[in-house]
Amino acid sequence: MSEVRIVAQQRETVGKGAARRARKAGKIPAVLYGHGDKPQHLELEAREYGHAIKHGVNTLLSVQVGSKKSLALTKAIQRDPIKRIINHVDLLLVRRGEKVEVEIPVILTGEAAKGTLLNTDLTTITVEAEATHIPESVEVNLDGLDVGDHVTAGSIQLPAGSVLITEPDAMVVNILAAPTAAEMEADLASGDAEPATESDSDSDSEQAESVEKDA
Repeated sequence: MSEVRIVAQQRETVGKGAARRARKAGKIPAVLYGHGDKPQHLELEAREYGHAIKHGVNTLLSVQVGSKKSLALTKAIQRDPIKRIINHVDLLLVRRGEKVEVEIPVILTGEAAKGTLLNTDLTTITVEAEATHIPESVEVNLDGLDVGDHVTAGSIQLPAGSVLITEPDAMVVNILAAPTAAEMEADLASGDAEPATESDSDSDSEQAESVEKDA
């Protein structure tokens, strides 16, 4: 994976107020840390950073602050829960040849047998890879899989140089039998049947007691 250059500026002030002002100006507050160095509080151009990670958050970044360049990976992204805009970014310093643990997406290709249903348990797996050679994704081919077949993390072929960190027995995809039309109708019918409410039961009991008293 080739590195993407991104320019950052030192933040002169920190805190919630400064962060809000930065975001209003189209910038993202960020922290660059690692290797025992003192954390650097930075600002990134929001549009430039978004473009840099358009192919995935594991994109290797060449962060330039003034005349100094550093290699970094995105460690964490904080987003606004409603607007989904990026509020803050944690960047981790890395070196060429250094091993890092990252999550990479699992891409499903092909089609399992007709009449089957996919149960996807994992959409990402964790691997260890060299910082400048992080795979963008891994593929799982579903062709030929039938009911009862499954794919575990350990059965996925990884790119050369990558080591699996996720438990090898962890289920990634499980092939199930798709429900029949009769089973779906039965489920719908059972959902339409409303159980007696507690108030209905109480009402029935009161009516029964009233009959007994009248008798």
